[in-house]
Amino acid sequence: MRWTKAVRFFLLKWQVIDLAKPNTVQRVEEIIKPFADELGLDIWDVTFKKEGSQWYLRVFIDKEGGINIDDCVDLTHAVSEPLDKADPIPQNYMLEISSPGVERELTKDAHFQKYIGAPVMLRTIRPVDGVRDFKGELISFEDKQISVRLQDDKVMTFDKKDTNFVKLDDFDINDFV
Repeated sequence: MRWTKAVRFFLLKWQVIDLAKPNTVQRVEEIIKPFADELGLDIWDVTFKKEGSQWYLRVFIDKEGGINIDDCVDLTHAVSEPLDKADPIPQNYMLEISSPGVERELTKDAHFQKYIGAPVMLRTIRPVDGVRDFKGELISFEDKQISVRLQDDKVMTFDKKDTNFVKLDDFDINDFV
């Protein structure tokens, strides 16, 4: 514990980074959370990624019963000015606010806890016994360890850091016909 408190700065490619400062995603989440709360929305996730030459700030929202386009528009209007004033992102970016959708990715500890018992799809970074893609029921999540009961009833445990993604396996084409 003493060591982590002592190391506050980190040198990366001749640039000093203050590890005590929140990163872009954390800062954005702090700014927009009160507005989402006021609108009765939960922030599912926030990502900031470069695709091609453009940067995208994506805010995924949810609420009990699901969201609609008006929820996305309302939050966009509510947070645009506060984000511009706080200016947590130095470069130009596109703001996108949407639902996490079906097959939503589980990224936060709370997501895993909420969906214990749900069907999931999991992809590992490296093959496990020659396989990277697994499907089954999420049976536990503890200390970053994800346990899944596979379709053949075998239970496998994966370290979260060794996964490419874990998503809900909740898409059924029959829901759309």
